[in-house]
Amino acid sequence: MNLPGNGIRTRLSTAAALALLPLLALTACGSGAGTPAAAGAQVSPQAGDPVAAVRTVDSIAALLPADVRKAGTLRVGSSVGSPPAAYYPNGQDKPPAGQDIDIADAVAKVLGVKLQRQDASFETILPALGSGKYDFGTGNFGVTTERLKTIDFVTYINDGQGFAVKTGSTTLTTQVSDLTQLCGLTIGTGAGTTFEKTLTAQRGVCAAAGKKPYEVKVFSETGAVTTALQQGRIDVVMSTINGLRHQAAQPAAQTAFLGEYHRLDVGFAFKKGSPLAPALQAAVNELIRNGTYARILAKWGTTASAIDTSQINPAEHT
Repeated sequence: MNLPGNGIRTRLSTAAALALLPLLALTACGSGAGTPAAAGAQVSPQAGDPVAAVRTVDSIAALLPADVRKAGTLRVGSSVGSPPAAYYPNGQDKPPAGQDIDIADAVAKVLGVKLQRQDASFETILPALGSGKYDFGTGNFGVTTERLKTIDFVTYINDGQGFAVKTGSTTLTTQVSDLTQLCGLTIGTGAGTTFEKTLTAQRGVCAAAGKKPYEVKVFSETGAVTTALQQGRIDVVMSTINGLRHQAAQPAAQTAFLGEYHRLDVGFAFKKGSPLAPALQAAVNELIRNGTYARILAKWGTTASAIDTSQINPAEHT
């Protein structure tokens, strides 16, 4: 969802983005505009393809609308950002990889359909669902009360919001449990994300505490956030828990994960009232039941974010 904010929106040119590929490979979150990761990025997923053995389940496929079953395809607007959620291990002219890619592909196999994946920037996908441009969207979309007003969700993982700093930073060294800890700092985050909305909505907490306000810089490409951190143009990054944890595990990234701030369910996104939601929910639950889901999360190192059952439109975590 393209949320308003007062941050600086930075769009890199294609040439500049290519020049930054070594850093982009280490960028932390699936909730961001698509940015390619360099070949050889240190993802090191477990060997094997847990999606290969997935087969169509006729009783679940029957939950799809008749026209979808006849067409045999679903159009998915996909924001491809960084590992472990979704990234380009071998360049944008090759297929993407990641946890979200595997789960979506496995769901499609259960339903007996093919995915027509269309790359899109994160902030454009949710508004485009209402126009019918995509049947559903993926991009590490967190379930929030505000989004539930216009979007339906089918959950497939539990992730959320966290913070990271440059390795060795003394500006912020402890887990952030209250945004007043950020007063006087410059925070970088992605455009249209729950992070941007949280920071914008709570901008007044510092003044209320008699402290200097924090500044928010919003970037439309996820790689630009990491670059700004390394160059000292921002003090801290707010992004996904899994993305920041993965990034901090890569020595070359030189970032330190400060821990979780707020958990959120993450789901496939649909226009409100979409008849597709029950079918995809049943497909995710089938993957959980038959063990494919656990194998996908183990492959990408995200087992701690597993859910017990997929839900349609759960309430936002408090």
